[in-house]
Amino acid sequence: MAESPKNDPFPENRREEDAGAVFVLESKGEWWHAGFHLTTAIVGPTILTLPYAFRGLGWGIGFLCLTVMGAVTFYSYYLMSLVLEYCENSGRRHIRFRELAADVLGSGWMFYFVIFIQTVINTGIGIGAILLAGECLQIMYSNLSPSGSLKLYDFIAMVTAVMIVLSQLPTFHSLRHINLGSLLLSLGYTLLVVGACIHAGTSKNAPPRDYSLETSESSRIFSAFTSISIIAAIFGNGILPEIQATLAPPVTGKMVKGLAMCYAVIFVTFYSAAVSGYWVFGNQSNSNILKSLMPDEGPSLAPTWVLSLAIVFVLLQLFAIGLVYSQVAYEIMEKRSADVNQGMFSRRNLIPRIILRTLYMMFCGFFAAMLPFFGDINAVVGAVGFIPLDFVLPMLLYNMTYKPQRSSLAYWINNSIIIIFTAAGLLGSFSSIRKLVLDANKFKLFSSDVVD
Repeated sequence: MAESPKNDPFPENRREEDAGAVFVLESKGEWWHAGFHLTTAIVGPTILTLPYAFRGLGWGIGFLCLTVMGAVTFYSYYLMSLVLEYCENSGRRHIRFRELAADVLGSGWMFYFVIFIQTVINTGIGIGAILLAGECLQIMYSNLSPSGSLKLYDFIAMVTAVMIVLSQLPTFHSLRHINLGSLLLSLGYTLLVVGACIHAGTSKNAPPRDYSLETSESSRIFSAFTSISIIAAIFGNGILPEIQATLAPPVTGKMVKGLAMCYAVIFVTFYSAAVSGYWVFGNQSNSNILKSLMPDEGPSLAPTWVLSLAIVFVLLQLFAIGLVYSQVAYEIMEKRSADVNQGMFSRRNLIPRIILRTLYMMFCGFFAAMLPFFGDINAVVGAVGFIPLDFVLPMLLYNMTYKPQRSSLAYWINNSIIIIFTAAGLLGSFSSIRKLVLDANKFKLFSSDVVD
């Protein structure tokens, strides 16, 4: 039997005076809107990194890790939705991950720990989305004008300018139509990429297939944990309470429906992208499988129009992903900068919103141009950010709220997940940062090439 959550350790956070809650996290959505938000937060162009992750694991372990990560994250998000629903039914509706963690665990430091981790995730994904979008534009440009003078950082600047404009959409709920489009785009470019991989693998120009792992045992271990971190990042979102906050109360049962929608899309996209890409390119898979299909030397391995359309779909979805993961940063900023007693579009609130959101996007764009490490950033964010928030804390929150008996299956499953993924997160952090340091020798600041 669950016990009532502890008293709010931050009683000064009154909703009616909290502009971040009233404006950015307004609660008007239906379950399918949550499904759109979740799908955008999880199913993104990072799935094109799955063949790259498989090259550090091989077929068997790769499939096992992909399946286990999927099952554990669905279970984890389900448990967190139960905790959020229980708190709401007990008179404490939490709309932020940090407040939920601090309240249920009764620890003020947990509030700031979650803020720190979410900041790492949001900023890392903001940088990664802008970087990959710039790379998509660069790929298109290099095929249209092989001798053109524009560099990667020029395209990143273009993407950043568009993101600055889109970032002015005031609320998370206002993204619902964009995120529906994002869901359709993810299905679209997955279908195109899978078709392109099948074409490449059955053509006369098919690359030689080699699925062997690295020869050194230590290198294999490091590569394996880096790959696990990448898969964790691909499945993670770290903002489920903020997504659930967009639902109109009462929220009972709504989030489970949204999760079911999201994981149906995950099943179709993740497995098809991983299998088709790794089947064709094996241990030569690029961190962006589109670049493997469009090698620097030689002809494209699939029809140009198919790859071009896939790149356009990826580019468009990246704008939605950047918007979704910026919402936590915006609600933090507007909690302090906006005045809830004045209108959302009043001059008092509009001017600070434009300035702060523009500065945030410029910050992400600057670091995307300066540090073109898409694959490595993905791995570090997975280990440092997503594993604690999506694989550890939900189990702990459920155990603290519902207090399952020590002899129960739920208790042992939850604690096993906590122990295993805490260890995986620590090892993944070390291996990911190690690879980032090694790759640092291969690039220069504001390079025009993304390091794999």
